[in-house]
Amino acid sequence: MLYTNLDHIETAAQLQQIIMENENVMVICGRMGPMCIPVYGIAEQLRDEYKHVKFYDMEFDNPEAHIIRNLPEVRGFMGIPFTIYYKNGKVVKATSSIQTMQQVRAILDEYFGAPVNA
Repeated sequence: MLYTNLDHIETAAQLQQIIMENENVMVICGRMGPMCIPVYGIAEQLRDEYKHVKFYDMEFDNPEAHIIRNLPEVRGFMGIPFTIYYKNGKVVKATSSIQTMQQVRAILDEYFGAPVNA
């Protein structure tokens, strides 16, 4: 179990349903380790700002995470977390290892659009 404030994905079927029902989805697949925890924290901070994006986590060691671990986009990745960005059910970007707030924000803006302030 991942101890984050993000919504958790536990099965491959659940992930499939989420990416089909939501236009913009960010999934962080990792552990509670030093390279992953900062990325969860960034997602938790950005969640309220990017209301048009759904933020989730998935435990890397869960057998069901094969759906992320076996993506062609992650072939060759050497570090976790694997962060996958889905738009309209398709992978549009994948990153591995620790990311900064600026890096994550740039990806969200490029692929999903900047947040709209009401």
